[in-house]
Amino acid sequence: MKKLSEYLFFWILGGSLYYSFEMIFRGFSHISMFVLGGVCFVFFFVQGKMLHWEDPMWRQILRCTIFVTSMEFITGMIVNKWLHLGVWDYSRLPFQLFGQICLQFTVIFSGLCAVGIILSGYLGYWFFGEEKPHYHVF
Repeated sequence: MKKLSEYLFFWILGGSLYYSFEMIFRGFSHISMFVLGGVCFVFFFVQGKMLHWEDPMWRQILRCTIFVTSMEFITGMIVNKWLHLGVWDYSRLPFQLFGQICLQFTVIFSGLCAVGIILSGYLGYWFFGEEKPHYHVF
């Protein structure tokens, strides 16, 4: 039951943070972004916890950036291409794939991943008694 409450906490927090981030910077969002933000935040926590926060920060950021970009692509293909909801479209940007992911936002997401990794690790420690994270660059 503890794990379920942890994951639910991280999912709701991550979804709320990402939804709010979009509202601040884009002026609008969509419920799918709440779901996606929550899934990604849970991943930040789980990947660090599974490896006891021992991987260097660059590797955690890379792993999480790949995960976030992959999930954005999958979500985009479902929400934008299959369901035609038009939540976002990167087709006018360079280095994009089907208008669902692009290099510019992957770079932005890498910064958000770094913040999410650190935040999720310490929140797990402070609120759920998880192992204290110890971050290092190399």
